[in-house]
Amino acid sequence: MGQIAAGYGSRERFLTELTLDPPDATSGRAGAVLKDEDYTVLSTIHSAKGQEWRIVRILNVVDGCIPSDRAVGTSEEIEEERRLLYVAMTRAKDELDLILPHRFFTHQQAKLGDRHVYASRSRFIPDSILASFATRSWRDQTDGPIEARKAESSVDVAASLMRMWR
Repeated sequence: MGQIAAGYGSRERFLTELTLDPPDATSGRAGAVLKDEDYTVLSTIHSAKGQEWRIVRILNVVDGCIPSDRAVGTSEEIEEERRLLYVAMTRAKDELDLILPHRFFTHQQAKLGDRHVYASRSRFIPDSILASFATRSWRDQTDGPIEARKAESSVDVAASLMRMWR
């Protein structure tokens, strides 16, 4: 790594390049892979260019993240952000998941205010194309009313901890 870093003019430039386009060989250190499906590849949108995977999951497809709130000053910046989302979406061969959180939790809210802010779906996924997507919610993963699921899944944390220490 030291030899690679020596080729850059500054530490900042080296870290920027490493973050935006990590070396391909780093995943080889984990050991022999038996099948392509045995591991998950984490990638930035920038380093995904030219790659293709069977399943792609894009996180935080909300305004402020895609497009980044730091890249909406001009129409050219917004179009570049739209192009980046397109690049990310077209990396999927079989399955594409666009993940949208309902809200983001915050740490420095007003004393009596909510400790979260609601997320808005990215402006690049307008209502007019929503019919092209299948939507799911974490609540869709189980059956029955929420109250029944809570009762079934309640855990006595104190009792569990006490059992651990005996």
